[in-house]
Amino acid sequence: MRAIVYHGVNDLRLEVVPVPRIQSGELLVRVAACGVCPTDIKKIRHGSVSPPRIFGHETSGTIVKLGARVRGFQVGDRVGLNHHVPCQKCHFCRHRAFAQCATYLRTGVTAGFEPAGGGYAEYVRVMPFCLPGVVPIPDGNSFFEGALLEPVNTVLKAVRLLPLQPNDTVVVIGQGPIGLLFNRILALAGMRVIGSDLLEARRTLGRRFGARQTIDGANANLPATLQQLTRGRGADAVVVTVPLDAVVVESQTVIRGGGSVLLFAHTLRGHETPLDLARICVDEKALLGSYSSDFTLQAEVARLVFSRQMDVRSLVTHTFPLDATPDAIELAAQAKPGVLKVMVTTEA
Repeated sequence: MRAIVYHGVNDLRLEVVPVPRIQSGELLVRVAACGVCPTDIKKIRHGSVSPPRIFGHETSGTIVKLGARVRGFQVGDRVGLNHHVPCQKCHFCRHRAFAQCATYLRTGVTAGFEPAGGGYAEYVRVMPFCLPGVVPIPDGNSFFEGALLEPVNTVLKAVRLLPLQPNDTVVVIGQGPIGLLFNRILALAGMRVIGSDLLEARRTLGRRFGARQTIDGANANLPATLQQLTRGRGADAVVVTVPLDAVVVESQTVIRGGGSVLLFAHTLRGHETPLDLARICVDEKALLGSYSSDFTLQAEVARLVFSRQMDVRSLVTHTFPLDATPDAIELAAQAKPGVLKVMVTTEA
């Protein structure tokens, strides 16, 4: 089969590799679509993991082979995949810290080499512990919607970490695909959402996805503007969807006492940023992090996406064939007007 193999920093090669061989408790899925995720872009650009690997984890496709012990699925089923599923038994799982569970940290969907999602290939193998994360795609929904279950899940998980009450004000910094998902989920939960972005086109989209107002992120008076919009109280929470340290520091100044700043994009290790720790201690301003998905939310995420309460279809702005995956990744890495979710597809 064809696959895009990572060989080091910015080194992606189209190669022919063996179709994964499945064991008795596993599935073989022909990939239909795979979203380009910023997490994989960072790994490719910074070389933070060892090669060779086949990336791509926002994956959907069709089951083409079942292991003898697999029940509940059939050949021909259209499915969305979840590459991380926790054991649900360990100390971390009991504390709902699923992303710290050793089983969760094992990637359970692969196209070969060290498991890394495998969606940038024609076929993937789904290991037994990830079978509970396989979600059927209804007839009326697309493979793109199935592929976007995973990012929607990560956003819903993050929102659930915030101690919010209806009508609270939440500022979402960054109105790219993830920021827009935050807008919509927060609006569905009854929050007053204020979006911020450098691009006017994305600010317009931000309002379409649920923000009541959007602000130019280049506005030097952003803290004062937010104070005015919240009648001097400050925001109840800020969600930072861009990996900019200065934005984190600024976010601490715009939340109210007892409010929260949630980091969603700071996934590269080794960054150190000076913070006024008295803001956290004396002003009780919480600094939270959220990473990856929460398996227990999968049914709710599927309901939101497939009912189109969370209509993700308009997020997909560009599609590339598998052979052009490096071009897809290059485009997705750029914040340009008109570019939101980029998909790699093996479907003709």
